[in-house]
Amino acid sequence: MSDQHSHQSFETRAIHAGNTADPLTGAVVPPIYQVSTYKQDGVGGLRGGYEYSRSANPTRTALEENLAALEGGRRGLAFASGLAAEDCLLRALLAPGDHVVIPNDAYGGTFRLFAKVVERWGVDFSVANTSDVDAVRDAVNDRTKLIWVETPSNPLLGITDIEAVAGVARQAGVKLVVDNTFASPYLQQPLALGADVVVHSLTKYMGGHSDVVGGALVTADAALGEELAYHQNAMGAVAGPFDSWIVLRGIKTLAVRMDRHSENAAKVVEMLTQHPKVTQVLYPGLPEHPGHEIAAKQMRSFGGMISFRVQGGEEAAVEVCNRAQLFTLGESLGGVESLIEHPGRMTHASVAGSALEVPADLVRLSVGIENADDLLADLRQALG
Repeated sequence: MSDQHSHQSFETRAIHAGNTADPLTGAVVPPIYQVSTYKQDGVGGLRGGYEYSRSANPTRTALEENLAALEGGRRGLAFASGLAAEDCLLRALLAPGDHVVIPNDAYGGTFRLFAKVVERWGVDFSVANTSDVDAVRDAVNDRTKLIWVETPSNPLLGITDIEAVAGVARQAGVKLVVDNTFASPYLQQPLALGADVVVHSLTKYMGGHSDVVGGALVTADAALGEELAYHQNAMGAVAGPFDSWIVLRGIKTLAVRMDRHSENAAKVVEMLTQHPKVTQVLYPGLPEHPGHEIAAKQMRSFGGMISFRVQGGEEAAVEVCNRAQLFTLGESLGGVESLIEHPGRMTHASVAGSALEVPADLVRLSVGIENADDLLADLRQALG
């Protein structure tokens, strides 16, 4: 993060970091540099360091500077998807024979990347309950290079004490990676709590409007950022200029959106906890949630993601999803519109039969920024 923005509030950084006025026209937002190659002033004479848009593009640079500022990091990198960001990180930092500790409720795509892609290249992994610091410590061995954490996790909304696990990582001499997608940097700052790298699916809250796919890495250390930037260029799965521009536009309203997501989610949780057909509500804002105190310590508020279990098992859960009308049945999350889904058959089908399999009676909500009363009415009718 540059010194220029280090003293500013989050809301101000979200709007201004990386968003310098265009020197040619004075445009107050970065233009979409839909360009592949750049004129050089003589051999090796690059204007602003730009030669080819896989290596760097001014619109993507603006986004990457913004990402670093929002997470309080030294380097931000934008990718074509969240999984492209993860893949770059793993290939840059791991070699055959290395070992990673991953959460027992990791996002299904992350698990698939480890189990079906990276493991084929000789990288081993262990599954641990990262909410239990001792379990994480026990899972680390002399081949471990990374501890991977999601908090809140997808879809069980588990909470990991980032600062405590960062202590385990430091003691073991390994790096801590935190997927901050569910919280966003507005609600949670993993690097300040000791993480080495933050991962984002920019598709979700950062873009915020269900109209772009993207991913990001932000590092606390400049040298690590340079190493990842080398691999970003070498592997090539970069965010395009238009996608970068769309995400940068979404980020400008991140703070106000996250406030509304959290407010609406609190009202939905209150209704669900009192509904006779709901057997359990998973939300870190609930005092009975096992991670509530840690979430209250490391998050600004509790976010817009809720999971709940219903009477009647899998078919009843599927029926709730099918009956919802204002809540759109769809995968992904973090948009202004509310979404509902059945993780067992949709987003987490890839972990069926594994240690990460999710309950069949689970429904996941991404609570949008619509009127809360309308959302409550729709859920009541969906639950019957």
